[in-house]
Amino acid sequence: MADRFDVVVIGGGPGGEAVVNGLTRAGKRVALVEQELIGGECTNWACVPTKTLLRPTEVLGATERTAGLGRAPVTWPEIAAYRDYMVSDHDDARAVTRYEERGVTVVKARGRLAGPGRVEAGERTLETEHVVVATGSKPIIPPIDGLAEAGYWTNREASSLSRLPASAVVVGAGPVGIELGQMLARLGSRVTLVDVFERPLPREDPQVGELVERTLAEDGIELLLSHKAVAVRRDGDERVLEFESGRDVRGEVLIVAGGRRPRVERIGLESVGIEPRPRGIAVDDRCRAGDNVWAIGDVTGVAMFTHLAKYQARIVAANILGEDARADYRAVPRVVFCDPEVAAVGLAEAAAREQGLDVATATLELPRTISRPHTYEERPRGTLGLIADRGRGVLVGAWAVAPLAGEWIHHAVLAIRAEVPLAVLRDTIPQFPTYSEGYLAALRELPA
Repeated sequence: MADRFDVVVIGGGPGGEAVVNGLTRAGKRVALVEQELIGGECTNWACVPTKTLLRPTEVLGATERTAGLGRAPVTWPEIAAYRDYMVSDHDDARAVTRYEERGVTVVKARGRLAGPGRVEAGERTLETEHVVVATGSKPIIPPIDGLAEAGYWTNREASSLSRLPASAVVVGAGPVGIELGQMLARLGSRVTLVDVFERPLPREDPQVGELVERTLAEDGIELLLSHKAVAVRRDGDERVLEFESGRDVRGEVLIVAGGRRPRVERIGLESVGIEPRPRGIAVDDRCRAGDNVWAIGDVTGVAMFTHLAKYQARIVAANILGEDARADYRAVPRVVFCDPEVAAVGLAEAAAREQGLDVATATLELPRTISRPHTYEERPRGTLGLIADRGRGVLVGAWAVAPLAGEWIHHAVLAIRAEVPLAVLRDTIPQFPTYSEGYLAALRELPA
């Protein structure tokens, strides 16, 4: 006999949890199906453990750049112990209990759609009015000859490491590769960062990649850009990565950080007439994928960010509850938690021009204009870029490579989302001394 629910959520990551929480508060009977750990990739193997590990390395950099301080000692066992505490030692029993106490049925099994209004989870069949697919994503493993035989890490092994490797080769100069590479380098590993693209973060404005490249080099990271890996082999305790050019590089561990793909296989989409695209499940602006089938987070391929999954979860919950909520992706922030942080939102300059906008840009070296970088560190850093549409008189994009940029990028997030006129932004009063003062100075530099 099948169990009956108002909503069944397949996937217990941050997006799935947000849907469950919103619908449970509204009195809906909800089942949450998760085959691994509640909290998903972000909580257990990605955002939470990596940012916990990055924080000590950020402080290491701060002590070296702050007047009167020197490099702090590193106690790796204590860092690792706190990381393990933050991920609950990969034990979600307490999370399951908390949900069950609130009336949520948690099924720890692989979930798959089995026709309209039906979900199979292990040996159980769940009947429901609505299904929310939140199955997330998985690492893209490049087709490098010998990779499987040589052995490699993904973000899971890298964020769960118990011992610091003497050396590491990181394949991928995107957000994950940059964060992991800088973390390991600052904790004492010899790091080589490899990518087929000519600069880090190739989807951002070129200046962003150039600034990041300079930062990584200062941390002693060897950058091999425009290098295509074709083979890998073991040589004793090391992995040797070979390139198309004939050059090779070696390290104790090889970390694959070349992006992720939506997890759409074996979840029964065909049983409800849904054919996923290469980028994931297509959804409309209500995050609806089919009749009473919704999809959120990485599996939609819109953008693989936890905060976007949570946003889409709010949209879905509102629509299931009878509201007319629609997603707007114009102002989704993007942050790389390296040091200094990289933050961006909206359109890069090239994308804005491709859309035919009347583009105006301004780039500001923050230490030349505002006081906060100088009070923050002895060797002040920070660059802010703005992209505006002169035709409408609004910001359409912004980026920053600077300390704490992930915190103060939200000034631009709100400005872009609400289409705040440039005249209003220029008439705001920022707190002194803060990095947010840079916006006022950069706005004044925008061509009329």
